[in-house]
Amino acid sequence: MAKKVLSRRSFILGSASAVALSALAVTGCSGSGSNATDGGSSASQAQSSSSNQTNLKSTSGKTMKVICTSESYQKLFDRFTQDVGCEVEFVSMSSGEALSKLKAEGGTPAADLWFGGGIDSFMSAKDSGLLEQVNFDAASRFADTFKDPDNYWFSKGATVVGFIVNNDILGEVGANKPASWADLVKPEYKDEIIMSTPAVSGTNYAAVDALLQNMGEDAGWEYLSQLNQNIPYYTKRGSDPSTRVSSGEAGVGITYIDGTLDEILSGGNLELVYPSEGMPYMPDGVAVFKNADDVDDAKLFVEWLFSNDENLAYLASIDKKSTILMCIPDVQGVDGTFDTSQLMKEDTTKFGPDREAVLAKWKEMTADKEVVSSK
Repeated sequence: MAKKVLSRRSFILGSASAVALSALAVTGCSGSGSNATDGGSSASQAQSSSSNQTNLKSTSGKTMKVICTSESYQKLFDRFTQDVGCEVEFVSMSSGEALSKLKAEGGTPAADLWFGGGIDSFMSAKDSGLLEQVNFDAASRFADTFKDPDNYWFSKGATVVGFIVNNDILGEVGANKPASWADLVKPEYKDEIIMSTPAVSGTNYAAVDALLQNMGEDAGWEYLSQLNQNIPYYTKRGSDPSTRVSSGEAGVGITYIDGTLDEILSGGNLELVYPSEGMPYMPDGVAVFKNADDVDDAKLFVEWLFSNDENLAYLASIDKKSTILMCIPDVQGVDGTFDTSQLMKEDTTKFGPDREAVLAKWKEMTADKEVVSSK
């Protein structure tokens, strides 16, 4: 059965009502890519996986509500429903938006499961006591730094950051294709670079924090200040730079790189660039919200996903990248076509603890620039 995709407006209004009702009750009573392809129809894939997990069944009678980063995950949620019997509703939202929403809800979350987005936000949510611990046998499969040591969040892959360039636009302004992060601060790219704000986009928070780690604090902030001069405005979501560069609004976008960009790249005037100094990366998180209405089914989903390689391979086909192998190296059915030697060296454990200070300095540095909404 198809799941309902909630609009952001209805989701936010619904969550506001839920918080208000909760308050009344208290008063009255006391979350370069591979060439993986789609793994077939949701129904056929679900049938093959259900035989391996017949013991995982929902008994709540509830509908699990999910905040996720893309509507493409409906196929995965359909598969979960067929295997486990729990209906799903979801809304698409970036990790920074989800974290702000979660903190605003004051401990009464409107959703049950957080699926996707940079782990900097998940780390911050854990430190604020907003996530539920999820213990299951397969948690031991994860590589170091790709799950919370106390099982409050888990990684379903990693987002890798590079550039997308519009060669037509660069030709019009007389600029060469950038080959490195260092190139982006050259005068020829003035007002020709699109980047999402790291306050909202986990993709670009990864870029900022990784650059600071690799360049050092002083040199890193000096670089980011120079880069800011070449960016006319910032956008909200990690997908915005690629779509805006594709439409000809700018010549260069700082973007995630995976197989989901294949369609816009097919036009011929767009090209991906893997910067010579390396590509930042951000593990993508999955977590259960503390005090959620349907905690049991959300925990069931986490176990269902990470305990079965067919489910993980199907997720990799939807994401069109093989970086789940960075998280769980022994996953079967996923071709490891991504070259991890292209990645920057990072200490991802710093992403959460660094977040508040980095974003405060970023806000001050970019105060003269507008942050525009997604199209």
